Amino acid sequence: MTSSEPVDVPTAGSRARKAVIPAAGLGTRFAPATKAVPKELLPVVDVPALEYIVAEASREGLSDILVVTGRGKGAIEDHFDAAPDIEEALERKGDEHRLARVRRSSELGRLHFVRQREPQGLGDAVSYAEAFVGDESFAVLLGDDIIDERDVLLATMLDVQQEKGGVVLGLIEVEGAAISLYGSIKPAGDVMDGVIAVETLIEKPKPEEALSNLAVIGRYVLPPAIFDALRRTEKGARGELELTDAMRTLAEDGVPIHGVVFPGRRYDTGDRQDYLRAVVRLAVEHPELGADFSSWLVDFVGTLDR
Repeated sequence: MTSSEPVDVPTAGSRARKAVIPAAGLGTRFAPATKAVPKELLPVVDVPALEYIVAEASREGLSDILVVTGRGKGAIEDHFDAAPDIEEALERKGDEHRLARVRRSSELGRLHFVRQREPQGLGDAVSYAEAFVGDESFAVLLGDDIIDERDVLLATMLDVQQEKGGVVLGLIEVEGAAISLYGSIKPAGDVMDGVIAVETLIEKPKPEEALSNLAVIGRYVLPPAIFDALRRTEKGARGELELTDAMRTLAEDGVPIHGVVFPGRRYDTGDRQDYLRAVVRLAVEHPELGADFSSWLVDFVGTLDR
């Protein structure tokens, strides 16, 4: 890590208005399905995973959204564009319900796109947002984590960041070795009304090296100082620029970090097993498909050998 002048510690201020969604990963865990279809567009029941994320940002007033894509991911931009041919066909059929659902993706906000030259880590992806963000705080939403729209996380994080400034993380409690799949935080106090001060954090520790059982999930609210911190952060052991390392740099600079502990429903679509579980859970609750699918599922499970 190179030296630099200390940054100004961000203070409370206006609520973040912009969101950044990194979507440049290769999706190798889902190959060969991702040879031609971006991982972010794989359907979770009948909605692409990325649309859930964009909708979440839009619900919380983050109507300016930058999606960081990569080579071969032009279909993402197409999905959030209008589709006149499909819309016209549905209009002729009088299928107003499906027409509204098709139009929804192009009406969620003002989407902007930038291409990451090559996937070099989450920190590198976030660095592409500097010109878009300017001197404002902003939210980062990872497409692997779908937060159930009936539960509140991002709104609370935005409120906490507006009040306290600095960095705000989304956190969950995990058990045992599972912490090695996440960033791990060292608390600087107790959880108060679902919010905890954070002393420092590390990325994907061995279970015996974890700082606590509180794990960082794919929701962040960041100050613009993160871009300077990223420039001062060296690539990690995996050869990638880690956002976690840059946030630790901010902590060392005296920038406050807080976490919001989330007890609600979260669907992890970044792992094949968890992706399948997410599809089943959301299919069971689907307003059109849920009743029939649930009935079939109960019958099917009864036929399985255990």
